[in-house]
Amino acid sequence: MNAMSGGLHAAGRRSLVDAAIDQLREQLLSGAWQVGDRIPTEHELAESLQVGRNTVREAVRVLVHAGMLASRQGEGTFVRSTTDPASVLRGVQRSGVRDVLEVRRALEVEAARLAAVRHTPADLARMHTALAAEAAVLATHAERSGRAATVEHDLEFHTALVEATHNPALIEVYGYFSASVREAMQAAFGDHGMPEVAVPTHAALVDAVESGDPDRAEAACRALLAEPTAAVEQLLAENAARK
Repeated sequence: MNAMSGGLHAAGRRSLVDAAIDQLREQLLSGAWQVGDRIPTEHELAESLQVGRNTVREAVRVLVHAGMLASRQGEGTFVRSTTDPASVLRGVQRSGVRDVLEVRRALEVEAARLAAVRHTPADLARMHTALAAEAAVLATHAERSGRAATVEHDLEFHTALVEATHNPALIEVYGYFSASVREAMQAAFGDHGMPEVAVPTHAALVDAVESGDPDRAEAACRALLAEPTAAVEQLLAENAARK
């Protein structure tokens, strides 16, 4: 195990737990501790950080939850990853709406191909239910509140598509990106800046997935995403022209 460097400092006035988390994270990101290493004991960390053992215990618990550390009963706490997932998420949040949408499109296109060969009847039922809910809201011609509901049902539809891949990693990654796309679009353009959901293209995607043909499913997914992608490009161009 690598010895602790002298870079750990006493916690300041801000939250002791937050300070301890930051300093432990620095050790991980700097390479002072490598994957597989057992980190110093709770008592040793408390002395190095000049905080109480309860503070250390809570800081370690947070980093375990984040996936950077792993606790083993009777053995200690070990380094699981030197990559900070929080920094990755912050990077995504700083990305532009076009950037995030392009990543979401890549995920959904692959999801459509996988869903075509892996879907179950229950997966198709969830997609049909979400699409029916979208269509019902659109039929009422509701304004802002209805549009917000449509966004939620649309997210349910696309989430059901990704869940039909039965790939846990893809489902988790998509869950974050899909929420980011929605938030970015609403913040940048407002609810009325994007086109309404096109029910026919969504229905065509369900049919393509149900057919079991991955090429057909991919084509249907690209067609579905073409309109919002074009809308984003147009809105970005209009915003740039105003500057």
